[in-house]
Amino acid sequence: MFYGYARVSTKGQDRYGNSLEDQEAQLRSAGCETIYLDAYTGTKMDRPEFSKLVGKLTAGDRLVVTKLDRFARTTSGGIDTIKELLGRGVSVHILNMGLIDNTPTGQLIVTILLAFAEYERNMIMERTQSGKAVARATRPDYREGRKRISVDPVQLEKFRKMQKGGQITVKECCSELNIGKSTWYNLIKETA
Repeated sequence: MFYGYARVSTKGQDRYGNSLEDQEAQLRSAGCETIYLDAYTGTKMDRPEFSKLVGKLTAGDRLVVTKLDRFARTTSGGIDTIKELLGRGVSVHILNMGLIDNTPTGQLIVTILLAFAEYERNMIMERTQSGKAVARATRPDYREGRKRISVDPVQLEKFRKMQKGGQITVKECCSELNIGKSTWYNLIKETA
């Protein structure tokens, strides 16, 4: 059976053909009947859906991934997992590379490409940290993290009263204010 695996680092990732939807479409085109999706860092091999998938694979199955860096972002973790799968009789197909084989040349190519994936991730992290350091040094108003969501206090109080009175649910309040539940609870806590 053909199993597909797609991964993004964050739920909001949607660039360079790496969105879950793009990957899923490519995997379906490659004949995958079942696809597992993760929004999780590639530096850890113990990812919720990936772990389920690896545990399910048996001899004769094929694991299909669009790109090697969607499979793993560390050389050692990727190599170990590929060796384990090949040893169990599971074939690994990386769409932009082809079938991975257990020959010395196949192992060399995978090792080199996984090393580049790890290097690329490390460079992204280094550039991000450097950019933050410059922002901290040059912008006194710099604040790390997402921009704070502002909600009209009058609207918030109106919906809070309606929710307390049982006229509307928290979910409906959040929908009306265009915020998430955690933001709702944080704002309510701040105004209490």
